[in-house]
Amino acid sequence: MNDRIRNFCIIAHIDHGKSTLADRFLEFTNTVSKRDMKNQLLDSMDLERERGITIKLTPVRMEYSPKSKIQNLKSQTNDNNLNPKFILNLIDTPGHVDFSYEVSRSLAAVEGAVLLVDSTQGVQAQTIGNLYLAIEQNLKIIPVINKIDMPIANIEKTKAEIIHLIGCDESDIILASGKTGQGVEEILERIIEKVPSPQDNLAKKSRALIFDSEYNEYKGVVASVRLVDGELKKGDKIFLMTTKTPAEILEIGYYTPKFQPAEKICNGEIGYVVTGLKEVRDCRVGDTITRLSEDNKAAESLPGYKEVKPMVYAGIFPKEGDAYQELRDAIDRLKLNDSALFYEPEHSQALGFGFRCGFLGMLHLDIFQERLKREHNIEIIITVPSVLYKVTKSNNEETIVRSPQEMPLAGTYIAVSEPWMDLDIITPKDFVGNIMGLVSERKRRYINTEYLSSGSDQRALLHYQIPLSSLITDFYDKLKTVTSGFASMNYEFRGYESTEVAKLDIFVADELVEALSSLVWREDAYKVGKKIVESLKESLPKQQFVVKIQAAIGGKIIAAERLSALRKDVLAKMSGGDYTRKLKLLQRQKKGKKSMMKHGKVDIPAETYLAVLKR
Repeated sequence: MNDRIRNFCIIAHIDHGKSTLADRFLEFTNTVSKRDMKNQLLDSMDLERERGITIKLTPVRMEYSPKSKIQNLKSQTNDNNLNPKFILNLIDTPGHVDFSYEVSRSLAAVEGAVLLVDSTQGVQAQTIGNLYLAIEQNLKIIPVINKIDMPIANIEKTKAEIIHLIGCDESDIILASGKTGQGVEEILERIIEKVPSPQDNLAKKSRALIFDSEYNEYKGVVASVRLVDGELKKGDKIFLMTTKTPAEILEIGYYTPKFQPAEKICNGEIGYVVTGLKEVRDCRVGDTITRLSEDNKAAESLPGYKEVKPMVYAGIFPKEGDAYQELRDAIDRLKLNDSALFYEPEHSQALGFGFRCGFLGMLHLDIFQERLKREHNIEIIITVPSVLYKVTKSNNEETIVRSPQEMPLAGTYIAVSEPWMDLDIITPKDFVGNIMGLVSERKRRYINTEYLSSGSDQRALLHYQIPLSSLITDFYDKLKTVTSGFASMNYEFRGYESTEVAKLDIFVADELVEALSSLVWREDAYKVGKKIVESLKESLPKQQFVVKIQAAIGGKIIAAERLSALRKDVLAKMSGGDYTRKLKLLQRQKKGKKSMMKHGKVDIPAETYLAVLKR
């Protein structure tokens, strides 16, 4: 049976038509009826449909009888009733760099990958990034050019870029359209012909790799698994090896793409296991499931996945102080199917109890915030995002700093290191100058420039090394602005390098506002501090007294603004009289304002925090 199974995924840059092509696969193989069919069927979240991006990897099982195989068998056996069905397990994967961990997990569960390139845009930065991930896993690559029906499709240029990238023959490249369905049959035939079937390990001890999981209100924790060895049946007592958690299979089956219960799944297949577990922490992505009846100590865990390291950290606090427990439960649920998310409890004098959360990038943070709001109806306050720093103390002890509050006092450490990234930018050659101007505003090292194609529409691939802190705020938005939306970027962690940073504190009415503290490069401290105090002056509501807004480093004020007081018209009730009477009232008001300035406190609304975050 194993020789009839093909496990594959689709990898591409964001918005190159992965989900649309997956729709055509489902239609062509009659996995989903026309009545139930809708656009981007595998993108189940409203957020994915609205933004046009895939956030979560999604598995689906299809059955297909290739015409070429049927004709060959009929000619060999003279049996017209032969209909060899192949099982095609597809995992639809995200394209954005912030969700590359989702891609790496899906690649570990398959043997082949369809490399999809948009004929109107050509090879993009994340196309290359995802391709390298697939090559590392030794997957069979099937190159496909999509959107060939578009009037502006440039097929020959895209072919040349793919050949330059992977060194294939022109005949290996399939031309297709996810919109019209052209080329879909050829892709499925090529998958069956080229992608190797899983190894036959049915006789071995049962082992399944958890590559995704979710919490279902009625079923408990549901694990998406690739069965590597043996088989699993409904009712089996199972054991999760990393968390050392016993459980029972209440239901087992396949994604079609809805839950399709079955009696068992065998080695090489992809499906789901309903564990009945109520604690989401007990079922981790990358864990190995084996049978409890077997000798669990003798069984060896599957390699799983390398633990992802978040790069961007921010404080997450509920807007309503009594919503802390609801926030904890919501983050627990999101963590179950977002294993790149890191979180731990944190307390702030200004914002109360919350969590210090780690993300792969700013889009990851944005999606996390939206999912909390939509799926769990929780409004949050986010503190200024920062990257992960390594600090070497005076006694040569190394410590990790995830927030400004964790930064040791000046004089107690001897060195600070920050994360640097390898940055790749692909752009039409007309915008190369604009990009170089944008990157020159930030700390960076230029490596070289490659050209992917020739002619008037030539495109360049620029290689840089750059600190992560230069990328996490507004770099992507500015890149799209200076290139009219044509450029794409991809970045990978390369290592830590020494730097000079300072803790920038913000004071409002002489009170330290912890949530607005940040770690900045020492040479940029004045510029950043000035921006923050100006932003606060614009967004803070006026008080009955003058409010001092200050930015300081180590007790030294480097930037300051004053928010003028609300003034009641104390002369309105006076219809006339001597000027000295009016002056007396004004002096009394001035004295009161001065007294309030010494003792008054300012309640900073959540909107103000968000305004500073978007600086």
